Amino acid sequence: MNQENIYQYAEEELKKDADFFRIQSVSAQNKGIQEAVNYLTMKFKELGASEVKVYSEYRNPAVYAFFKGHTGKTLLFYNHYDVQPEDPTDEWQTNPFEPTYKDNKVYARGICDDKGELVSRLAAVRYYQENGGLPCNIKFMVEGEEEIGSPNIDKYVQDAAVDLTCDAFVWEGGGMDEDDNFQIIAGTKGITSFDVDVSTATSDAHSSLAAYLDNAAWRLVQGLASLYGSDRQINVAHFYDGITQLSDYTQKQIEILEQRFNTSTVIDTFGVNNGELPVKKPFYAVMNEPTMTINGLSAGYEGSGVKTVIPRYAKAKLDCRLVPGQDPEKIAYYIQEQLKHNGFGDLQVHFNLSEEAHRTPLENEFVQQNYKLAQELFGNQVALIPNQPGAGPMRAFYNHLQIPIVGFGIHYSGSTPHAPNENIRLSDFKQGTYYLVNLVQKFSEE
Repeated sequence: MNQENIYQYAEEELKKDADFFRIQSVSAQNKGIQEAVNYLTMKFKELGASEVKVYSEYRNPAVYAFFKGHTGKTLLFYNHYDVQPEDPTDEWQTNPFEPTYKDNKVYARGICDDKGELVSRLAAVRYYQENGGLPCNIKFMVEGEEEIGSPNIDKYVQDAAVDLTCDAFVWEGGGMDEDDNFQIIAGTKGITSFDVDVSTATSDAHSSLAAYLDNAAWRLVQGLASLYGSDRQINVAHFYDGITQLSDYTQKQIEILEQRFNTSTVIDTFGVNNGELPVKKPFYAVMNEPTMTINGLSAGYEGSGVKTVIPRYAKAKLDCRLVPGQDPEKIAYYIQEQLKHNGFGDLQVHFNLSEEAHRTPLENEFVQQNYKLAQELFGNQVALIPNQPGAGPMRAFYNHLQIPIVGFGIHYSGSTPHAPNENIRLSDFKQGTYYLVNLVQKFSEE
């Protein structure tokens, strides 16, 4: 295959789909959803899809497309068209909804998570459609609720299960790590998101009365602190129950990548204040250790100046990143029970959303096919990853389809998804598209 020719297709497709990035399809704010659905419907038909369906029974529609290939083998792609809000806008160096080219990078909200990745796949389809046709069947399932936890994807997949029948599944997410290794990713972590709040009175009070009145803010932080140790262990009964043990091969891959993990790059990227990470094996931790994170705290007066009050109400938002074997909804229940056991029964846990973790075994044939192809194309600059650190609805697809799932993509370590100045490197976009075109051919032949 002519690499430069594929690179050209990739770059041209990115420019052709500039209007896709201009659509402000922010699911959290219910903006631009129908516009994005309309765009994708039009795009799939333009590329020659044999069938396009819009599943719209629930909140945000999901778009399905089928492209007929020369063989009976079928590859399914998952993507999402919704994006995160652009806030804080004053930290963007470009218009977040205008794709802007600068220094071999392209800036836009959704350019890496996940519209840019979808466009890379459209470029691969266009390449084959204009060069002899697709060597295998290609299907797309593109949802619009991923950035709000994919609350309806399980129902959409169940409804579309016949349409989604396939031999293997390509996930969204992936790209280049901190050392520019091309990642092959076989899973996702899970998540449970919840709020914890507490009330200590019916109104705020003057802070001079703190001698005998409870403070909801103190009550909240003391209760949360009882769940989390200085050793970073989560002190909740049954929290670690059921965790799936890693295979010997997976442990070996993690050890290899631990040695290659570039701690200094991470410290520089995030500006870690003390110049060191708090764990000895950061790669193992991000792969296979569950977490509990306070995302935000709110209580009392938070404006400028001074207002000396005792807050009557305090609230925190938290999430737990989970590994295979943990039940996200049970985790929220265990946390509530532990708070009661610790003497903080007045703190109430309010469950928001969850997604189960999932891993395709690294020994799986499709995983190994991806890994070996990446090595053929990129040499030793390849990383075989058990799962991405973030969550996603991968398990929902596996439960209904029972097929191997692998992710790869166009990101790099400085893409800053969900943050201001989200971007991709044009070179990674072209290289990721080149890999995909080769994978489709290899998958069709074996």
